[in-house]
Amino acid sequence: MAIVGKDILRAKEFLDISEVIAIPTETVYGLAGNCLDTKAITRIFEAKQRPYFDPLIAHFSSISQVKKFVREFPESAEKLAKKFWPGPLTLILKKKDIIPDLVTSGLDTVAVRVPNHPLTLKLLKTVKYPLAAPSANPFGYVSPTEAFHVQAQLGEQIDYILDGGSCQVGIESTIISFNNRDIVINRLGGVSLEEVEKVVGKVKINAFSNSKPMAPGMLSNHYAPLTKIVIGDIEKLAKENEGMNYGILSFQKMYIKGDSRQYVLSEDGDVNEAAANLFSALRKLDNLELDVIIAELVPEYGLGRAINDRLTRAAAKRD
Repeated sequence: MAIVGKDILRAKEFLDISEVIAIPTETVYGLAGNCLDTKAITRIFEAKQRPYFDPLIAHFSSISQVKKFVREFPESAEKLAKKFWPGPLTLILKKKDIIPDLVTSGLDTVAVRVPNHPLTLKLLKTVKYPLAAPSANPFGYVSPTEAFHVQAQLGEQIDYILDGGSCQVGIESTIISFNNRDIVINRLGGVSLEEVEKVVGKVKINAFSNSKPMAPGMLSNHYAPLTKIVIGDIEKLAKENEGMNYGILSFQKMYIKGDSRQYVLSEDGDVNEAAANLFSALRKLDNLELDVIIAELVPEYGLGRAINDRLTRAAAKRD
């Protein structure tokens, strides 16, 4: 199993020899390797069983470091970076050749962000290269928000987990691309649509792809537990699944008091709290050997949009 600790220098030692480790961010834990080292990048894809057509996100310590690795930094991108970095925002920018094509799945653009976690920021300032770091879980499964989530699934495949405690945001970063004058959200995430539009005005949303994605996290079936999920009116679905061993994932209301098969995302109806609890609740329900998880969508504002995005993908039909 992986060593779990808070030793930045130990983490750096593994990264310097092309190994991959798990790192904490404010969104989810990432599976990190030297972004400039194709050996390390290959190990990330292999450990996650991630298809090579799905690009990775590169993590940097600052805006100034990002600018060394990209060919263009549009004015609107800089406004967003100055407002939300460090933070749960990823920008798609034209890359320089120093970024291997393996990281970007052959695209001429790279997904970049500055994460907002003190341990990982310190690590990024300690190493001499950016870190490629998709979520530290098997491809397509629920993203990890605790070190023990990583240990349970990838602990035998990596050497070190940098333990930064619970992820405060709990869902992945918002991903934005820039197409001429259009600003496009490719993945809803930890920065809400409303927050983005306050900075750059109206944006488009193009958050799904069924073939080769133009950005990480765009596949329609993703973020899914092994247990089947159905979404709708919980009381109606409970009647339809009567006699089955089902669990409930609700936004605010407790439908079965004192039952371990139900998780309420936020008793106060706070979409930010719900986002932070989402993946952990899905994991707990998935461990109960249920026949089905009954879930409901949350209010469609703020991070509620990103929660609904994750639930919809988790419930998507699988091949």
